[in-house]
Amino acid sequence: MWFRTTSPTDTRAFAAALARVVRSGDTIVLTGEMGAGKTVVAQGIGAALGVAEPMTSPTFTLVNTYECGDLTVHHADLYRLDRTIEVADLALSELAEFRGVVLIEWGEAAISEIADYLEVHIDVDLDDDEGAVREITIETIGSSWDRRHEALSAALEAWS
Repeated sequence: MWFRTTSPTDTRAFAAALARVVRSGDTIVLTGEMGAGKTVVAQGIGAALGVAEPMTSPTFTLVNTYECGDLTVHHADLYRLDRTIEVADLALSELAEFRGVVLIEWGEAAISEIADYLEVHIDVDLDDDEGAVREITIETIGSSWDRRHEALSAALEAWS
């Protein structure tokens, strides 16, 4: 699935719409170049799920955890990790098991450790002189997300 947003505010709105399809136990892998908008998407999802405090990229802490009532949002940033062993030590797939949603920036290294996830790839539109337009590709991996393909399409239709 391919989508387009026109500003950081629009990207957050897109992420909030995506969050309507998210449920406990989900993992979302955010990929894209530096500055593409991975943190903006994580912030939009987190806010829609009930994260009240500011979400910043956990580049040095690796994982920030936010309690949101009955749900826990784990926000990971794997930018500094370059070996699969280091990623495995974080046990990211286990974080989702207990009323959790896991958002993983720079998640390419974690893909081999996760069987069921949504990949959200963000690109900067190079034809946009202001650098605000984002092209977002979503791929469902695993049966849980595959079953929600239509719900995702419907929730994100405004950006297609």
